[in-house]
Amino acid sequence: MLRRILVFIFAFITWYLITWPYDFYSGTFDLQITIAGAVVSLMAALILGEVFTSTRHKHNIFYRLFWGIIYIPILFYYIILANLDVLYRIIHPKRPINPGIVKVKTELKNTTARTVLANSITLTPGTLTVDIKDTGILYVHCINLQETDIKHATEKVVLRFEKILKKVFE
Repeated sequence: MLRRILVFIFAFITWYLITWPYDFYSGTFDLQITIAGAVVSLMAALILGEVFTSTRHKHNIFYRLFWGIIYIPILFYYIILANLDVLYRIIHPKRPINPGIVKVKTELKNTTARTVLANSITLTPGTLTVDIKDTGILYVHCINLQETDIKHATEKVVLRFEKILKKVFE
């Protein structure tokens, strides 16, 4: 039951921040948007409450929430860096690209953590997670493949996200 409540709270806060039903200029509050958000969040909690919180964690919710909040600007930072890198490759006269697929390894055990890692890699322009294996192996397509060694590629692609995702999900 607690898991479903946490999913509801997270979904509702996300809904509220995205829609922001309060208008500062007129001082009005859109109750319909808030009720719709509560209904959708409740449905998500009832349907997906056990899916998103399938394992026990060694840290309490506030510790994990803190690191989850810290993760968002770090992810945005790497997205901006990757956008600038792709922009450089687009406007460079010789288009310096060396596409390829690299094999990387993650130490994350939780399937949700691996999914978030794979999506984080995919969100950074110039990379795309192609496959995830149960053994912790990810295959990532890179626009400019620099490392083919699994150890060095893992350090470059995975570790920047993995350290924080361990604190959030495991």
